[in-house]
Amino acid sequence: MSDTQTWQKRALDLKPQSQIFIDGKFVDAASGRTFENFSPSDGHLICNVASGDTEDINRAVASAKKAYDSGVWSEMNPRDKKAIMLRWAQLLNEHREELALLEAIDTGRPIADALSVDAPNSARVIQWYGETIDKTYDEIAPAPRNALAMVTREPLGVIGAVVPWNYPMMITSWKLGPALAMGNSIVVKPAENSSLSALKMAELAVAAGLPAGVFNVVPGLGSEAGQALARHMNIAKIAFTGSGPTGRKMMQYAAESNMKQVSLELGGKSPQVVLNDCTDLEAAASTIAWAIYYNAGQTCNAGSRIIVEKGVKEELFAHLHKFLESFVVGNQFDPTTQMAGLVSELQRDRVNAYLDLIGQDGEKLIFGGQKTSGKDLLIKPTLIDNVKPDSRLAQEEIFGPVLVAIDAKDEAEALQLANGTEYGLAASVWTNNVARAHKFARKLRAGTVWVNTFDMLDVITPFGGFGASGNGRDKSLHALDAYSALKTTWVDLN
Repeated sequence: MSDTQTWQKRALDLKPQSQIFIDGKFVDAASGRTFENFSPSDGHLICNVASGDTEDINRAVASAKKAYDSGVWSEMNPRDKKAIMLRWAQLLNEHREELALLEAIDTGRPIADALSVDAPNSARVIQWYGETIDKTYDEIAPAPRNALAMVTREPLGVIGAVVPWNYPMMITSWKLGPALAMGNSIVVKPAENSSLSALKMAELAVAAGLPAGVFNVVPGLGSEAGQALARHMNIAKIAFTGSGPTGRKMMQYAAESNMKQVSLELGGKSPQVVLNDCTDLEAAASTIAWAIYYNAGQTCNAGSRIIVEKGVKEELFAHLHKFLESFVVGNQFDPTTQMAGLVSELQRDRVNAYLDLIGQDGEKLIFGGQKTSGKDLLIKPTLIDNVKPDSRLAQEEIFGPVLVAIDAKDEAEALQLANGTEYGLAASVWTNNVARAHKFARKLRAGTVWVNTFDMLDVITPFGGFGASGNGRDKSLHALDAYSALKTTWVDLN
């Protein structure tokens, strides 16, 4: 891996493509408007990004619908579709460093993470779904002998995907992979402060042979391009990842337009439960820390609450302190950095507002907790003890490197506390007793439960949640069903 100075120079020298991508080519916004895209790490102007609005969404959807209706992709031989998806994945891997740099300068993520996680995992998702194309089968129902009843998956049509700023490339791939594998066309609206990787992915897709119009990208403001996409009458489904309030708007827009399908992944307040028979507290502490401080806590399933059964907290906290002694916080372009700053001043100020709550209801600061201002977006890892279960710190998604600790007198109370928010995206439990782990996991209201680990995610398993964490699932073979509709064809054989 290059050194810090080399990465910083590459970031400053980068001239990324920043126009809208429609019908296989880059074009200006119809209005000619752009918005400035600044690097969160040092504040330099990366580029001016085309600011799409309703007219641009209309153009992109028209292109996608034309491609879909023509059958150029939806009716292509499965072997040929697979070959294009695999070539695309190969190109993504070949452009790994460029994609990682685009992701890093847009989001402020450590370059080491963008190189080792975001870029290769996005390519793997496209490859994995490409491989499914000629390996999934439809069904024959057990109809009478004088009839043939076939159950087939049919593509929905044009998909609208609205993706967030925290892991833009990976989450975009989670939408693209199954949607395209099922034969749909797609229009992606990236977050306005992280549009660059999606535009590069689209360029490489066409270079791999994906027909023009099948994959379009329209950067722009959520209130303009995002709303126009969600309200569009030719969009069959909106796949959204982001905040709860915006997710509710997506459902409203769908209801007020064409009753399109809506899938939502809306974040969480994931509990990490440590039961008193957990003997490897050092391993637990290391994993708990990574679960919240990775990407500065800007992760929808971040383990932002630890619920500790009586008798183990003091030793657990000591191990957390020790872990942080070697946890590297700093410059995103330093290949040794493990946590860098937040994505924007707006997000930093939001986290600062939660730090202001410390001590108002008996909370105790264990480490961290210092607010920053101006251009400094780096808030250090924070642990807050004695947090009341019904407080804002325990109930609301902070989306920063802030871990809150809640005491539980026994296993029953630990379970009650773990399920005690409106969210249900993920959870973990630490225990040496396998039977206890299974029973506890079954009672957790979460889309993913980890036992003696956290954040072990892969395309092979579904990802999504319960309650205010949304509905639907990204990833795995189950996502193919989310981008298709079942059709029954009944043939009378008499």
